Amino acid sequence: MTPTRKYNQNWLPSIFNDFFDNDWMVRTNATAPAINVIESENDYKVEVAAPGMTKDDFNIHLTEDNELVITMERKNETSEEDKKNKRYLRREFSYSKFQQALVLPEDVVKERIGANVADGVLTIELPKRTPEEKAKVNRVIEIR
Repeated sequence: MTPTRKYNQNWLPSIFNDFFDNDWMVRTNATAPAINVIESENDYKVEVAAPGMTKDDFNIHLTEDNELVITMERKNETSEEDKKNKRYLRREFSYSKFQQALVLPEDVVKERIGANVADGVLTIELPKRTPEEKAKVNRVIEIR
């Protein structure tokens, strides 16, 4: 008896899965967003490309090692009506996550760091110490 091959009656999804397999197409959501770091006389600014993101999609915190950690996580929830009316043959952009750690310069005033999201860009403002504040940090320790 020779083996026979059972053909799948639902051939269309199979074609898409084979054609769009990772061997054929590089996953674009595996890359990190673009980041700009800008220095002015009074501050540093970090800009992160974040199209479609809101402030709720971000978490920014400082570590004990003087690092600014930026985490971005987005989950696209689909409504029940969309689930009924659509059948995805391949879906890759329903979840994205990114994390970047930047070592802060010594002259950043950590208590005054601020951030906002506008027009698809997360902007983090890192104010520098004034010359008077620098003098306080670089004071001479008196020996008793």
